[in-house]
Amino acid sequence: MVGSLLHESAGRNFTTTRDEVPGACSVDFQRTIPRSLVHRAAVSEVFVTDLNIVSSGRFEVGAQWPRWHGFFGPRTGSVHDPLLYLETIRQAAILITHRAYGVPLSHSFISDSKSYTLDAAGMATEGSPVEVVLQATAHDVTYRGKHLGGTRLEFGCFRDGVLIGTASESGRIVSPAVYRRLRGDHFAATPFQAPRLSTVEPQLVGRDRREDVLLAATPEPGTWLVRADPEHPVLFDHSVDHLPGMVVLEAARQAALLTIGEPHALPVRAEFSFSSYLEFDAECRVVTDELEPDSDGARVVRVALEQNGRAAATGTLAMRVS
Repeated sequence: MVGSLLHESAGRNFTTTRDEVPGACSVDFQRTIPRSLVHRAAVSEVFVTDLNIVSSGRFEVGAQWPRWHGFFGPRTGSVHDPLLYLETIRQAAILITHRAYGVPLSHSFISDSKSYTLDAAGMATEGSPVEVVLQATAHDVTYRGKHLGGTRLEFGCFRDGVLIGTASESGRIVSPAVYRRLRGDHFAATPFQAPRLSTVEPQLVGRDRREDVLLAATPEPGTWLVRADPEHPVLFDHSVDHLPGMVVLEAARQAALLTIGEPHALPVRAEFSFSSYLEFDAECRVVTDELEPDSDGARVVRVALEQNGRAAATGTLAMRVS
């Protein structure tokens, strides 16, 4: 699996042994970084532990995955949740922009695209927390005045010196004044504006608790409605005025599970783009279509989140069925 992962990641120049990973021992795992640097309210939801600025545009981030997490799993008894990896990437990207590029904490981040590829074997659980090193490079760096305006960050994730995953995070950064203009009438929106809908049964999406389910059924095949619970301690850890990107990806994952009828399948690859905000005060439809399987047998599902008659987020998930 690692060999195929490296083949799919050609051009990113990620290494595969500890001796080749620059500064692999230079990141610290003793404590998490301040929660404000990853836009989290709860200390318990911070997974990144350290940042090493290797050179201009090159970074290493330490992270630790807990043996168990109340929302991110593991989704099976033996494999960590791939969305735990994606949340770690999100935190690492925000940390890099604040610490390496001096982005003020008051500025807002607008995600344009997210993607990742994982070796499922590399996500195996152990009897202790898992420590990983993220090797990151910055591309397409732009500035607005003296502040960073946007970038694309490419990641390689190393566990015990072996490459187990890659990821890409692309987005823009805007000042408070610009963000307020962009949000207009929705600037002060809250998740409490979202309709409270009855969810699908938790076991259909590999969950034990109804509060972790993000989808409500509709009469239309392959279509669900997003159900956002404003009280959820992880998905709505801090104040937001639109549907967060990780909520979008979790809703997409649950829709893919329902589409293939395999509640414990692992999303080992994903690629998503975002064209507009998803608001709380309007119905959000999740529409899926199963595509041809990948060459490695993963079942591929195309997902679109639609609002007010147009797609605001679209992408694909490759689901590995054990």
